[in-house]
Amino acid sequence: MIKTIYSILAIAGFCFLATPGFSASAGAVVPVDETTVSSNTTHTADWEKMTAKEKRTMRKEVKKALKDAKKSDSDVPLVLLVILAILIPPLAMALYDGISNRFWISLLLTLLFFVPGMIYTLVVILGDR
Repeated sequence: MIKTIYSILAIAGFCFLATPGFSASAGAVVPVDETTVSSNTTHTADWEKMTAKEKRTMRKEVKKALKDAKKSDSDVPLVLLVILAILIPPLAMALYDGISNRFWISLLLTLLFFVPGMIYTLVVILGDR
């Protein structure tokens, strides 16, 4: 019975994250419009003109900006993430980090043995804050 409820909640969460017309960007769901697409093509043209060193520095800047944005701006409150990490660890990880390598590790640990998946998810969520 409880596994059925967990499965339904997990499927509902994944359906929300995979809604058409939305783009996953750094774990956040952002509506896609024409201005976003046109600005991406402009950046692609600039990217091709850059040297390898400029590309490396640009990648580092983008990674740092994404990391800072993730730390400062969270759509889901910490208390809710901790409660979900205890009840449904993969769903909490998906809400926190998106569908990433951390999510798959959490899902695998939860499916194999529930407690390691819960501990891993709590460590990631509380350790990044």
